[in-house]
Amino acid sequence: MNRRAFPTAPAAPPRLVHLGLGAFHRAHQLWYTQHAEADPRHPEWGYVSFTGRSATVAEQLAEQDGLYTLVERGPEGDEYEVVGALVEARAADDVDRLWELLAAPGTAVVTLTMTESAYQMGPELAFDAERPAVAADLAALQRAYRNGAFELSAVGMPTTPAAKLVVGFAERRRAGAGPLAVVSCDNLSANDVAARHAVQGLAAAVDPRLGEWIERTISFVATSVDRITPRAGDDVAEDVARRTGWVDRSPVVTEPFHSWVLSGDFPAGRPDWERAGAVFVEDIEPFENRKLWLLNGAHSLMAYTGPSRGHTTVAEALADPACRGWVEAFWDEASAHLTTPGLDLPAYRAALLERFANPRIAHHLAQIGVDGATKLQMRAVPVLRAERAAGRPGTAAARMIAAWTMHLEGRTRVDDSAAEQVLAANGGTGRDRVRALLGVLDPELAAHDSVVDLVTGLADRIADDTH
Repeated sequence: MNRRAFPTAPAAPPRLVHLGLGAFHRAHQLWYTQHAEADPRHPEWGYVSFTGRSATVAEQLAEQDGLYTLVERGPEGDEYEVVGALVEARAADDVDRLWELLAAPGTAVVTLTMTESAYQMGPELAFDAERPAVAADLAALQRAYRNGAFELSAVGMPTTPAAKLVVGFAERRRAGAGPLAVVSCDNLSANDVAARHAVQGLAAAVDPRLGEWIERTISFVATSVDRITPRAGDDVAEDVARRTGWVDRSPVVTEPFHSWVLSGDFPAGRPDWERAGAVFVEDIEPFENRKLWLLNGAHSLMAYTGPSRGHTTVAEALADPACRGWVEAFWDEASAHLTTPGLDLPAYRAALLERFANPRIAHHLAQIGVDGATKLQMRAVPVLRAERAAGRPGTAAARMIAAWTMHLEGRTRVDDSAAEQVLAANGGTGRDRVRALLGVLDPELAAHDSVVDLVTGLADRIADDTH
């Protein structure tokens, strides 16, 4: 598979940069960009995308000139499409190319799918220079900063994505290349604030003048993204070859549904993503919360209750009356705090049930359960706090937290960004253990005996239900 074999997929000029080249980026931002082109024969917007860690995907896609097959897997069958909006696939450590692109006048937008934990933020999304990865990057950047610019050969390899962007934006300032937009597409509430604080906070710690330039010049755009994209099994490439005749080493499987809501400025321009169905709004918070609580919250709830009941996928968990009942109860609690007109919660919930039940999308619970501490801070804690403020116990939200504590029971290794804290908390038993784990999510909630008792009791019931 290459562009010579697909003349209908011409390469566009590189004007978009992405950090986090994975399946979701290929099913979402790249798909939207391809479908935003007014004339597909002469595309105007090409992506250069960098992997998050491993270089494998970049190597596979580079051999295919960035082309790959997107398999839309609906309940009744599959649709196959070759996506050509990726014009360069790069490894995470190719920082020289990244900094070159960020300094180029033609680069207009940087999008991010880095996972929640990669922002390395403190409480309330504040910049935290004490985090080990941030502190290491800050020290390295300070050593390499001379006379208002970085000596690139002395920077080394930054650990955090924010540090990579700070160096690139310093190069953009030096080149006089003008403004651009940073668009966070991660499942964070106020993801624009997280990106701004991570980047600008680090830049200002290196040089206040650089931080001020970023504040004046770089726009940070908030988004809510939605398209279930499970890991593709080894059989997908075989299926693509058999059904289409295309030899593709890196296909992507996704659902037919897609959604992208954005809020913010694009000072250097952007693709006409509206052509593909993107929606631009003034206030994105209600849409963020609808997605974070109803879709992502349900996912986390099933990820921590389903495996102990013998389920491995979302579809299997939803078919379990107990799991579905817990999901519906959580949705009822969350919906009481989603009151903005236009959210159409009944239709949204009905669509989620249909999407979750799709038996041909194998969305694995183990994949969803990673980084639970970070995720529950956005999916369960806000609903629990809102319910308590309304004078109600928040039982359904507390159940999600209780299920997470049971998920960690007896484990010595945890796929969690707060792993050290979680493992330290596991030293206790019963209420003490629950209080310590609650403290990882929200110290204020952990200080209330009533919350600790509620979560402890729900954890005991979950344990009883699985035996």
